Formats: sequence, C-alpha cells, structure tokens
Amino acid sequence: MTLCVIAGQGRLPALLIERLEAVGEPPVLAELSGFKMEDRGTRPVIRFRIETLGSFIATLRDQGVDRVCFAGLIRRPPLDPALVDRATMPMVPRVMQALQQGDDAALRIVLALFEEAGLAVVAAHDVLPGLMPSPGIATQAQPDETARRDAQRGQAILAAMGRADVGQSCVVAQGQALAIEAWPGTDWTLASVAQLRGKKAGSLEMPGVPAGGIFYKAPKPGQDRRIDLPAIGPKTVRGAAAAGLSGIVIEAGGVMVIDRETVIDLADKLGLFLWVRQPE
Repeated sequence: MTLCVIAGQGRLPALLIERLEAVGEPPVLAELSGFKMEDRGTRPVIRFRIETLGSFIATLRDQGVDRVCFAGLIRRPPLDPALVDRATMPMVPRVMQALQQGDDAALRIVLALFEEAGLAVVAAHDVLPGLMPSPGIATQAQPDETARRDAQRGQAILAAMGRADVGQSCVVAQGQALAIEAWPGTDWTLASVAQLRGKKAGSLEMPGVPAGGIFYKAPKPGQDRRIDLPAIGPKTVRGAAAAGLSGIVIEAGGVMVIDRETVIDLADKLGLFLWVRQPE
C-alpha cells in the first residue's frame, strides 16, 4: 500500500519525499489548490480543492493509498458553494464547521474525515525521525539566567494561548511579551518585534522596548501531533536575529527543525543560541 504526502509550502514536503524515495517507497503527491509545493521537480501531483474533498479522498483510495501525511504550510481557503461536487456534499456541514473554528479544532475535523474513509494519518516526524532534535543546546551561544526565566514565561504564555486555540509561538524579553503568534504566522511575529526596535523599514520605534529576548515555540496543549506540529528553519533564525533576540527556545519532542545542521551553523554565525528545552 502507499503513503500520500499532502504538501503545503516550505521545505518539509521535499524532505519527506526525498526520504521516502531513498528507502524505495515513493509517495503519491497531492496539493491543495493555491498552495503549490516547492522543489517538486517533474513529479506528478494531484491537485484538489476543499469543495472536491470527497472526490479527492476517493481518488486516493482508487490509487491504493492507505496512509496520508500532511506537511507544509497552508492557509484556510475560501469555500465556493458552486464548486462543491456530489462526493463532497455530505461533508459540507463539517467542512464549514472546521473553517469557522480555531486551527487545532479545525484540523481534528479534517483528520476525522480522512480516517473515516479508511486513511490512516501519519506524522511527518514519523516519516523522518531526524526532524525532532534531542533536548539540549547544540549552539556555541548559551542561554543566561534571564533567557531561562523568559523561557518559563514563554511556556506559560503559550499554555494560555493554547487554551484559546491561538498560535504556537511568542517573543519574550525580560519577562515582557513583545509579540504573540496569530493568523499571520511566525515570520510576521518576528518582523513585528524588529519593527518595535527600529530594525525594519516602516518601524514603530517604540521607546523602552526591553533588550534581547527569546523566540519561544511549542505545540498547543493537547494538540494532535500528527498534523500542524510547529517547525523552525533557517528563515526563523534569520528572523530572530533581525529582531535583535538572543536565542530561540523550542519544546523538546514538540517542534521540528528543518535543515537542522544549517540552522545550528547559522545560529552560531549570528550569535544566537538554540535551546531544545524540556517543558517544566
């Protein structure tokens, strides 16, 4: 039987595909319309819309797919009722419910639709276990006591955000929350701190912004870790440096690191620490 990688944007889908091809298990590829995957090359891909989800699932089953892996960034697409096909019509009430809820609740509904059709959902880090780094600090820079206190504060902030099903990251400096992740995502969160500090065009340059700080990232409490698990990569490191932060803290066992060696090398060059921290 066969695994389908349902790919979004970013490097993660390509890494999974390369791994599966290397072990002689080339996957079926699929992408949601409007979210073209990177580095696909000439590989064939099945494109689908939310309005044709039922037909898409039937196509996967016809091709012998028994497992699906969601990987990469997508945004919630608009739903055009005129494009809903017959196979998807029975799903419409639940799809509409998903589009109106927070990310975690919405994804649980989507997962249920696939599972009810007999398709098991596989986590990206199960396909490529190396995505999950071991606890510790692999960089030359190390967190000081202020950074360690900020990490505790970051954990508390994300726990509160998670209960509202909002975001997976925040920026904390000297105990103060400078930014929290919302719909625009990680890049926007870090860029907003750079603006506060006058380090970006169009900056707000607010006085009294605490120096240094950390970018803290973790999954939501109770999150289904087979899908939408948070991730960082080289772009995150550049964004943290541009925001004037001292380092990045991620929850051990809960955050994937894309291109880990590159991330560590870049953090060393930019003077940032990367702390894979056990939650307290």
